[in-house]
Amino acid sequence: MADAAHIPDEAETRARWGSFAWSAENESKVREIFGRYPKGREHSAVMPLLDLAQRQVGKETNTQGWLPVPVIEYVAKAVGMPYIRALEVVSFYTMYNMAPVGRYHVQVCGTTPCMLRGSDDVLDACYKKGLKKGATTADGLFTLTEVECLGACVNAPMVQINDDNYEDLTFETTTAILEALARGETPKPGPQVDRFLSSPMGGPTVLKDYVS
Repeated sequence: MADAAHIPDEAETRARWGSFAWSAENESKVREIFGRYPKGREHSAVMPLLDLAQRQVGKETNTQGWLPVPVIEYVAKAVGMPYIRALEVVSFYTMYNMAPVGRYHVQVCGTTPCMLRGSDDVLDACYKKGLKKGATTADGLFTLTEVECLGACVNAPMVQINDDNYEDLTFETTTAILEALARGETPKPGPQVDRFLSSPMGGPTVLKDYVS
């Protein structure tokens, strides 16, 4: 698995993020999120609010976003939850970043199906482009993390980059995706071979009359 990411000095983090507050745009989203849950169940909003906070940090830093300690404290206070409970959530789910990441967070699945289908080639493509596990490239573009199952085993090997999955990868297609992102382009997410989602390669072989 990936080397542990470096968490910045807390004094520096507090100096930068100690005054964190919801943006005007996100204030309405916060009200919408709280509206999903009955009164007295505000704790249930912690995960979507942490995600929203991470995205706000990302927008302010032009990165994929992360959750500094003061931001976690801010969200915990908003839902009436002890800080340690919110931190437990952040540290459990890999969707939350506890240290700064680059503009593109490249999360390579290294679990058995992806490993058997060529995740080593995916990682090798990343390494050849200067990415290192647990680190951000000098230009601030890419952070590489190896993670456990991302739930696309039938289309292994795959990576998640920010909010998009890229599947059925090879060394060549991984390289092409990274190069496209570096150029500011948006590669097509999903399978990188001739298939629709997780359907058979080349198209359906049965029930063809039901295909629109």
